[in-house]
Amino acid sequence: MAECGRKALSLLEAARSRYESLQISDDVFGESGDDSSDNLFYSTSGESDSDHYIAETGEEEQPQNQQRRAEKESGHSGPPGSLSHSQAEEEGWTGALQDVTVPPYKDTYGPAQKMPDSASALDFFQLFVPDNCIQNMVTQTNMYAKKFQERFGSDEGWRPVTAQEMKAFLGFVISTSVQRCESVLSIWSSGFFSNRSIALKMSQSRFEKILKYFHIVAFRPSQGSNQGLYKIQPFLDSLQQSFSCTFRPSQTQVLHEPLIDEDPVFITTCTERELRKRKKRKFSLWVRQCTSTGFICQISVHLKEGTDALSALKNKPQLHSLVAKQLCQNISGKSTIIFTGPSITNLSLFTEFSKQDIFCCGLLSTRKSDCTGLPQSMLMCTSTSAQRGQSRVMMKGGMSLISWYNKGHFRFLTNAYSPNKQGMIIKRKSGEVPCPLAVEAFAAHLSYICKYDDKYSKYFIFHKPNKTWQQVFWLSISIAINNAYILYKMSDAYSAKRYSRAQFGERLVRELLDLDDCSPTQ
Repeated sequence: MAECGRKALSLLEAARSRYESLQISDDVFGESGDDSSDNLFYSTSGESDSDHYIAETGEEEQPQNQQRRAEKESGHSGPPGSLSHSQAEEEGWTGALQDVTVPPYKDTYGPAQKMPDSASALDFFQLFVPDNCIQNMVTQTNMYAKKFQERFGSDEGWRPVTAQEMKAFLGFVISTSVQRCESVLSIWSSGFFSNRSIALKMSQSRFEKILKYFHIVAFRPSQGSNQGLYKIQPFLDSLQQSFSCTFRPSQTQVLHEPLIDEDPVFITTCTERELRKRKKRKFSLWVRQCTSTGFICQISVHLKEGTDALSALKNKPQLHSLVAKQLCQNISGKSTIIFTGPSITNLSLFTEFSKQDIFCCGLLSTRKSDCTGLPQSMLMCTSTSAQRGQSRVMMKGGMSLISWYNKGHFRFLTNAYSPNKQGMIIKRKSGEVPCPLAVEAFAAHLSYICKYDDKYSKYFIFHKPNKTWQQVFWLSISIAINNAYILYKMSDAYSAKRYSRAQFGERLVRELLDLDDCSPTQ
């Protein structure tokens, strides 16, 4: 037993050393645990991404793989747009490998401004949601209430909202992330999620009035509006600018769709009807996220049209390429390394990014990725069984296409890592699995982001309005709180008062509610 413990510890230390060399924060070994086995991209199971999973010796071949094998033997080609052997040679794909060197990162890394050690949780939050932003919410809410009552009749219980009340309103809704309560109105109830200490700051009726009229943009602009997002777009623009001004990310970043539903533990307790209701979102949100800290540098929101729009969205590589270009428009010329999932990874996009001094490393899927211009021989499984850790590589210029086997075939496209350099996937249960350095880097960085979802979920706001623009607003507020905590943890204020994520959220709620003055408003 002691020997097993020492072996596990040595593997962990080896992993820590390798992650540090790849610019991975030690936080990956912190709150979320030590193993990466739950990461979709890091998993050793063939089902995680393998499109052509070959059953191991003694196991029955899967029906879908029998079908693929039959299609291959009958002369069907590979994925749409992929190249035959002769076409690949004509296009410059070769098995002769060459070293790839990424220029040094041309930007500094870390917070853009120094915060004093006396800075509060509210000070960090207001780097992203400042007083002028809150005052705009006050103005627009009062304008909407006035217009609404002119059209539908006066509301005797309404009076114009103030900036102090708007801060308290934000605090009440944000408290649902701290208390994990299903409804913000539970605060005033007598049940399990009631919170008498903050309920005294505002009556439930007053809160419901503000909630009824709450607006960021009361009326549609005459021109230049972003269709369905016009009610939230000015706030998103302001938030994006503040993200860029307050933090400079590390060289390694990832493009992905973050976890945006409620706490995973709560989801498992939902009834099937509740779960179906929660999945009916009319928007998708993509982010560019720093893999060293978890700071979300940029967000991109897209509305869906029609009931089947989610399926249509996920099957449009060109739309995902457009999203990637939008997210990366401010990082050209800096030698940034971007990690991408299958829906974004494609040769055309990576080639375009390389001309902008943006380097890429992405996971490929023959089902989800645009495989145009890639050799079929690298995308289809060979008839011979592969050994665990075995890999094949082909290159075109500085672009490498890697096929790596680990109980399933995983394929990667990259121009950020030399194909001649070897790495190692280190897992506590199965030990070391050899791989190209690009595979190790992808696994390490995406592992951190997947683990980060557990931490980011601590700020999920449970209040779920029906209106899409309000859903986007509260989700963006959750992201702002997450970024505020990251800046706090990297500041001198963290040395003075070492708040955990939960404690930081609690402090923010109390400061928004101004609980030093407990006189309730009616």
